[in-house]
This record gives sequence, C-alpha cells and structure tokens, in this order.
Amino acid sequence: MSTDPAAVVLARWASELRCADLPPDVVDAAERHLIDAVGCAVAGIRRGAADPALTVARSLGGPPEAQLFTGERLGAVAAAFGNAVAVHALDFDDTHPGGLVHASAVTVPVALAVGAAASADELITALVAGMETVCRLGAAVPHGFHARGLHATSICGPVAAAVVAGKLLGLDAPTLTAAIGIAASGASGLLEFLHSPAGTKQLHPGTAVANGILAARLAAAGATGPAGALDGAYGLYRALADRQPDRDTLLGGLGSRWETTGIAVKPYPCCQLSHASLDAARPFAGSEPGTQAGAVTVTLHPAAVPIVAEEPKRRPRSAYEAKFSVYFGVAAMIIDGRVDLDTFDHLDRPDLLELAARITVRTRDAGGVPADAPGDVEVEGHRSIVDRAAGPGVRDKAAANLGAGAHAVFAAVDSRAGAAALLDAIEGCLT
Repeated sequence: MSTDPAAVVLARWASELRCADLPPDVVDAAERHLIDAVGCAVAGIRRGAADPALTVARSLGGPPEAQLFTGERLGAVAAAFGNAVAVHALDFDDTHPGGLVHASAVTVPVALAVGAAASADELITALVAGMETVCRLGAAVPHGFHARGLHATSICGPVAAAVVAGKLLGLDAPTLTAAIGIAASGASGLLEFLHSPAGTKQLHPGTAVANGILAARLAAAGATGPAGALDGAYGLYRALADRQPDRDTLLGGLGSRWETTGIAVKPYPCCQLSHASLDAARPFAGSEPGTQAGAVTVTLHPAAVPIVAEEPKRRPRSAYEAKFSVYFGVAAMIIDGRVDLDTFDHLDRPDLLELAARITVRTRDAGGVPADAPGDVEVEGHRSIVDRAAGPGVRDKAAANLGAGAHAVFAAVDSRAGAAALLDAIEGCLT
C-alpha cells in the first residue's frame, strides 16, 4: 500500500476511476441508493421537513446551473444544499454501518447539481467515488467522531462531496488532493442536538455538500489545500477523533473492496442504532404483557446509549428527538406493530409514553460496530433476538415515498437517462 498521505491516495484513485472499472453489483448499489435518496427527499419535502433549507436555497439564487428537487433552477451550491437537507430531513436515508455515515445525503445531491449535464456513466462513477470516500472515512475510526460529540456525516461529508464534485469537474489528482484538503479544513458538525429538540442534524448534509462543492471549485480556481488534511499531525483524524485512522480500512483495496455495496437502506425513519431493537420488538406487537404491565428490557451496544437511550429520551420533545429514542420506537412497535413516518407525528400518546417509561435498557458489547449490533428485546421473560436489522425492498420503499411519480423516477434511473431526466421526474412527484 502506498505511504503517500491519505488525501493523495484517495484523489489519485478517484481521478482515475472509470465506469468500466465498476463491477455490476456496485453500479446496481449506486442506482439503488440514488432511488432511495430521491424517495426520502420527496417524502421530506411533502411533509415540510426541509422547508427552512429550501427557503434559504431559493434566496441564494445564482445562475441556473442546477435544479432544486421542487423544480426551481439555482446555482449548484444552493440546489445541492437544499436537496441534501431534503434527503436527510426525515432521517430515513441510508446508513453505512461501519462508518455510521449517511452516504447518499452527501453524494447524490452533489452529483445531480454539479453533473446536471453529465452522462449517466459519469454520474454513477462520481457517485461511487464519493460513496466509497465517505464510508471509508467514517469506518477508519469506528464511532470515533461520535464519541467526541461530532456527527460523522458532517465531518466526512464535505470530503466526499468534494470528491464527487471534483470528479465531475474533471480535476486531476493534484487538484483533487487540494480540494480534499480544503474540504477537510471546513469539516464540522456537533451532536449537541441530541440534548435538545433542535433540528441541526437535518442541516448537516446541506452544509457538507455546500462546503464540498466550494472546495472543488476553489481548487479548480487555483486554491491549495494540505495533502495531510486527513491523516497529518493536525489533520481531520488527529484533530477531531484524537487518533489516527486504520489505514487499511481507509485506503486498502481501493478498486477491489467496495463499501458502496455495504450501505444499508433504512427500514425505519429513525436512528439506525435503534433498528435491530425495533425488529426484535416486532414479535411482541399487540401482546398483552407488552401493552399492559409487563416488564420490557432492551439490550444495546454501549456506544448506542448516549445517542438513543439517555433518560430524557423517554419523553421526546420533538419528532426528530423521538427518532433518537429507542424507548419511543420500541413502545410504538409493541403497541402499533409498526414504526413509520406517521409514528412521529403524535408525541403525546399516553399509551406510548406509559410503555416507554417502563422500558429498561441494559448494555452488552457483542463486538463489531454499534450499527451492526444484534437486536435483543425481552418482554415478561420472553426474549426476541435478531442478528441485525432487515433491509426493506428499495423500490417498494421508494414507491411509497414517491407516490404516483415513482414509475417516472424508476424509468429515468433504469434507462440511465442522466441527471436532467431524473430531476424532471422528481419534480413531477411534487406537482
């Protein structure tokens, strides 16, 4: 493996990547996550969850380079910002378990904004380059950013966005290295929203993609960035995770080991760290012990507790806070037999809150990363364990999110029609 700085290695690989280098399963995965991201964005827009970001995106204006999912043509930075927030607004978008990053939210909006005139092959290639980047960046220090109070998606996202934008702009390896250095220097994103009903997490992909596109354009204009911005003495890992990355996880097998195929589609519109618990709770749906006086115990990975199981989470103060409450989610699964977008519209239900108050959380480290930990729920001595959360059928999920316009979106992706046709199909879902 090369001993060059990580940014140099990633930039060299990404700049040389061609669609012909991508195995069919990687292309399929990229298209699957493109569809999923679009469906999540449409659902978020329909429910008004992205309204502040869309308002700001429209106000930024700019030359008509790219299309907001709602149809307005804006500058690429503005459109990508608004669309990225829409993708993540309901916390229904995909997650890479090893990196605990939302891969599509920080790559798909960039590809569609910067690659508006690109061919479908160019679009998919740039998308894969960005997805590989964000997943590897997060997985190289598993749970390392979250443990420091930082949101891994908004730390790794600007770099991935710069790679997508730089690839579509045709940057050579040295210039893309500079773009990565510039993007990493602006990486940020606090987890303090976990202790409040604030919605800053929804905004993080938006600021990440804006940062990444600007970094790529700055590098193209001659601005420079440090090659050691990722793994240098004062690079992203040392400064923000207080440790160096696992170099093999970050850089090993580029072009042969594909993290894109390991990105998980979310079955539930809430934090990934609760999903296995929700699956484990499903067999108890409607059970008399679970809904009346029975004791309910949920076992979590220790690293998941500060994110989804702190004591105040028993009574969420906002819909978004409820999405980070294993108490609320498990109670809803047991009582309603489902956890979907409507679950988080009613936070004051006495039956849910009463059951949530009776749930005990214990911890067990079964090895591996928190997002891949098994689900383990016990009700009145009856125990249900699942190895990991089951993923949904992507097209079924997207069809539910897209509504009557789903066929046009699927056709645009299946025919590899490119960004313009896909954006028109997305707009059709919202009109």
